[in-house]
Amino acid sequence: MSTATAEEGLERAAILMMSVGEEGAAEVFKYLSPKEVQKLGETMAKLRSVSREKIDDTVKAFHQTHGEQYSLVKDSDEYISQVLRKALGDDKANLLIDRILQGRDVSGIESLKWMDPSAVAELLKNEHPQIVASILVHLDRDHAAESLKHFPDRMRNDVLLRVATLDGIQPQALDELNQVLSRVLAAGDKVKKTTLGGAKTAAEMLNFLGGTIESSVVEAIREHDNDLAQKILDQMFTFDNLIDLDDRGIQTMLREIQSDSLIVALKGADQSLREKIFKNMSSRAAETLREDLESKGPVRLSEVEREQREILKTVRRLADEGQIQIGSGGGDDGFV
Repeated sequence: MSTATAEEGLERAAILMMSVGEEGAAEVFKYLSPKEVQKLGETMAKLRSVSREKIDDTVKAFHQTHGEQYSLVKDSDEYISQVLRKALGDDKANLLIDRILQGRDVSGIESLKWMDPSAVAELLKNEHPQIVASILVHLDRDHAAESLKHFPDRMRNDVLLRVATLDGIQPQALDELNQVLSRVLAAGDKVKKTTLGGAKTAAEMLNFLGGTIESSVVEAIREHDNDLAQKILDQMFTFDNLIDLDDRGIQTMLREIQSDSLIVALKGADQSLREKIFKNMSSRAAETLREDLESKGPVRLSEVEREQREILKTVRRLADEGQIQIGSGGGDDGFV
């Protein structure tokens, strides 16, 4: 999806949220991820006036009935605040309201989940790598990976090494950052060690880094511990590894992804992987995909890698749901 299309979609969603009332909007927000809430909230905050025609088009697109009311709310800031509080509760809402409306940074591990990766990196850049590693393992893997991109190479390599060697978090260690992991420490000193970190966690973060950064980190870890580097590599699942999926896994994946995303992602794929994809499509669909690939002009490497990461997210979700099997247990013997 192009940037323009994504921005247009966000604007249409924001218009709809500003049109359905606080209760309706709050119900929708309950089903969005932190990053989705932030993006949609920021777009809503920018809306001040919208033409009647655009509102009509938006409402029709979502098959909603909007009656005769065509004006947006008078006080968008207050509206957003009320919607977020109803959807998320006061604590989480206040964290996000600060960022969207006031632009203030807030502290705490929960607040990091609602912040841009660059802001997370800025807050943690002067912390010890061990502390940074202890924090990042609590974030979504792609969020942690995006944050790591904003660290210098040496710091990033050190942090990933510590993530890979982390076998748990002791509550007293977390207290060093002013109880940033208050939820983990809520039960006091009797809290058991939380199982976080390890080679698998490091591999999942690296999967989202991709490209030269990924190679650089692995080589840095290899210099420290060759066996650990190999364990991480064994746990990683990259776009090229899709060729190891069995036919059923490929077919399941194809049902979940958009053709536009697949076309861009395959621009950077080996011919062998392309052929496996073609093999698991109908003849007509495969032919159409071949033609689209041939007619597609040059695509930026960053765009290819972005679409590949999105497809890998889908593959990992399907694996978590048990619909497909990836990793060393994959292959054509994965299902009976």
